[in-house]
Amino acid sequence: MNDIDLLTDSLNRLVKLALDSGEASSVEEAGRIFASYRMQIVVGPDVAKSAVLQAALLTAVNCASRCMLGGVTVVGACGSLLVALPSFGGLPDAMRGLGARMADAPDPAVPTLVIGDVMPEGIERLAIRATFAHWCGGVVPLASGLRLGENGSFTPAGVLAGAIGVAEIFQRLRGGLPMACRRAAGLDLWDYSRDWMRGTEAPSASRLPSSAWIIGLGNLGQAYLWTLALLPYGGEAAELVMQDVDVLAPSNVSTSLLTFLDMMRRKKTRALADWADARGFKTRIIERPFAADFRIGAREPSVALVGVDNALARQAVEDVGFARVIEAGLGRGPQDYLGIDLHTFPASKPAREVWADISPSDPEISQPAYRAMLEASGDRCGIVRLAGRSIGAPFVGAVAGSMVVSELVRLSLGGPRHELGSCHLRDLQGRTIVMGRPWEAFNPGSVGIAA
Repeated sequence: MNDIDLLTDSLNRLVKLALDSGEASSVEEAGRIFASYRMQIVVGPDVAKSAVLQAALLTAVNCASRCMLGGVTVVGACGSLLVALPSFGGLPDAMRGLGARMADAPDPAVPTLVIGDVMPEGIERLAIRATFAHWCGGVVPLASGLRLGENGSFTPAGVLAGAIGVAEIFQRLRGGLPMACRRAAGLDLWDYSRDWMRGTEAPSASRLPSSAWIIGLGNLGQAYLWTLALLPYGGEAAELVMQDVDVLAPSNVSTSLLTFLDMMRRKKTRALADWADARGFKTRIIERPFAADFRIGAREPSVALVGVDNALARQAVEDVGFARVIEAGLGRGPQDYLGIDLHTFPASKPAREVWADISPSDPEISQPAYRAMLEASGDRCGIVRLAGRSIGAPFVGAVAGSMVVSELVRLSLGGPRHELGSCHLRDLQGRTIVMGRPWEAFNPGSVGIAA
């Protein structure tokens, strides 16, 4: 590997935002910008008794530690874990293991996410609160005094709230969006068309899907696995088939919720199957590119959760025998990296039509940082490869993960189906929704929730 290839392999995918936008003229300058970003999470005592609030806290810490390079501080986290995550003995241990530092008191000068029963005294004025009710999750300004009922046990709503909390603070730190941390932002995961702030009731997920096929184990696939792991699976473990061909690289740490530095150079399938096995799932791995040239077996999972950045693979998702497909894709560039598109199939428009245009576009290398690297190295091909890597944010993947896993759970309950759900974390109010013809309740086996 030459120097440019090493940089491509290791560059933080969110720091790359400062290169692609032209904000930074070098990788070092981009790193200094992101090293100034920090946040804190202040936790109330009731979090020790709520699995959903714990899902919000764990997701927020996991996301923030990968993008707030100035550090993440947690105040008030204590007690046992009510969700099952491998290797963590309790909430304080999980906070440290996911990259946060523990503190005794909040710092009034640091951007703050509040989770649980926390009073506003001593906390900065633009602090936001993560809140949920049933399948609804999001954030509201702490000073507004608003808060949902925080009832129900649907942990993906907590994943959603925690991820949106980090997204709001990140956008506030980046500038350019005055409304960040000054607004309510969230979704109703049962029905995207509903106002999430109403906290409308939805059916309880009394049983959970027993199997799924996860295609792609990067930012999205790991967010799916993280969200599945936080569901209350009991003694009956779900079966997961995990398909990917890549190895873990340092750049994956910045985007992917289950990638850590001690996992480098391992096959994604093997490292993540080890993690999932420790969680209690039953796993099988497939290490070949996903394409239309094979058929799934009669006893293999018939629902696919797809998270690949490859139009040819996406075209083939209906060709191999899956009964249902739930797919998400993320935006790429400086303006679109906060975007999420969710699709379900079969649908009114086949996958091969949705991704009919597979012509690649050449990445832009006219920004100051890329020009300087090209002048210094002369390696145009390497610079093009580096510029072609997508910007990635762990909190965007986590929001998508909550949407996809909610669609999977809802599928087994016979709830409404989103044929298309398109949203952007810059403004969740502006989402596009296409409701599909309702599917009959479909569940290739299900397991009971933990007692």
